[in-house]
Amino acid sequence: MIKDHYLGGGHIAIMTCDLQESIAFYEKLGGTVAMRGSLPDGNGTKEMVLMRFAGYVIELVCPAEPEKRNDGSIYHFALYVDDVDAAAAEVEALGINTFIQPKTMEQTVLFGGLKNRFFRGPSGEMIELLYCNEFVRP
Repeated sequence: MIKDHYLGGGHIAIMTCDLQESIAFYEKLGGTVAMRGSLPDGNGTKEMVLMRFAGYVIELVCPAEPEKRNDGSIYHFALYVDDVDAAAAEVEALGINTFIQPKTMEQTVLFGGLKNRFFRGPSGEMIELLYCNEFVRP
């Protein structure tokens, strides 16, 4: 069963137009930066920061060309799993086949190395199945 693969909550991703302002905001509220990373995003470089905050891990995401969002800024939430491929197979066995990419993606340089796969929930929300070599715990 899919729940047998869960190791815990991964993170909640928040889109930001100003990464430094967002870091300062969450630090002011008691958050701490745990990891930083970046990836090419087609228009430049997408910057990302994982922060421990109030018992959660939040991922601040700032694309190369950020845009102000009026509908909120929650991008996705992640479920930390022991095996992304096995967890994805379990999701598909439940009749859920809303995966955004056809196979598990692997990033060797971001956040110590990770594997992930995204699918959509019924309201369009993105859910990330995530395995990370250096999992940041809340």
